[in-house]
Amino acid sequence: MYIVIEGQDGTGKSTQVRLLAEYFEKQGKNVVIMDEPDGDLPQAHDLHDLILVKGKEYHLEPMSNVLLFTTSRLELWKKIAEPALRAGSIVISARNWWSTLAYQGYGEGISRSKIIRLTKEILPANYVTPNIGIVLTAPDEVRASRFNTRGKATETFEAKPNDFQQRVNHAYPKIAKEFNLITIDATPSIEEVQAKIQEIVKTNAR
Repeated sequence: MYIVIEGQDGTGKSTQVRLLAEYFEKQGKNVVIMDEPDGDLPQAHDLHDLILVKGKEYHLEPMSNVLLFTTSRLELWKKIAEPALRAGSIVISARNWWSTLAYQGYGEGISRSKIIRLTKEILPANYVTPNIGIVLTAPDEVRASRFNTRGKATETFEAKPNDFQQRVNHAYPKIAKEFNLITIDATPSIEEVQAKIQEIVKTNAR
């Protein structure tokens, strides 16, 4: 089973992925967390550094970001996710290609149809359409407050101005509607959000 938990920075994706993994592990199931876009592959780390860190210096074109992210995802899927799924593990990711639709599409202005077409041409269908897709949402002010507690932004997209952040944040409910993803309000406590995620998993697992 491949599960994706998506959402803008400050919605708690990584925390919820970790808690969901612990939930499955307590049931005796093997879980692999796929950390997009870099994961555990050296070449993917290099791509991550280029896009998110050095990108602040080199000002990569939005389409270059789309291509680099897509390349990184293909490597992660083929070398980490597919072997894990074949072995019967549960793969959980805090992001997938919907992030590119939000950040490079709605945020940076690349045609959404171009991103969708490129993704479907390069990445396998079972990556593009996870077994369960969840989007965490939070108002701009709540998300920004949480994000600010983390200190100064060190990565390219975290450091972009507020209007960019708002475009991305407002994109996620649209993406959820377009691709029939389940949305969860991330403003309650971590425990409450996790309880909702677990209920969704119980209801929708297949």
